[in-house]
Amino acid sequence: MIMLKNIDTGVIKKAPTGYSWTTFLFGFFPALFRGDLKWACIFFIANLAIGSITFGVGAFIFNIIFAGLYNKIYIKELLSKRFTYADETARSYLVKHNIINTTNVIEDKFTK
Repeated sequence: MIMLKNIDTGVIKKAPTGYSWTTFLFGFFPALFRGDLKWACIFFIANLAIGSITFGVGAFIFNIIFAGLYNKIYIKELLSKRFTYADETARSYLVKHNIINTTNVIEDKFTK
C-alpha cells in the first residue's frame, strides 16, 4: 500500500500494490468502490463479453490476469489525475516498478 497525494487539492489516497485479490474475488466491484468508473465498466463489459462466449471459463481466466494488472493500472490513473508520491516509500516503489522514471521525478520536494 502506497500513499499518493493530489498536487492541487492535497487529498491523500492509499493505493494498493501487487496482486489485487479483491479484484480477483469480487470482479469489478473494487474498481467501482475506488471511484474508478472507467475501469469498472471496462472490466464488467469484458467479463460479460468473454464469459458469454466461453460459458464463464474465459471470464475466470480474464479475472486472474486482470487482477494481476489492476493495481498498477489504478496507480497510473491516479498519477494521470495529478497525484504524486506522498512519501519516500511511495516514491521508491514507483521508481522500482517503472511506474515513474527517475528523470521525471521532481527533485526531493520533501526535504525542502
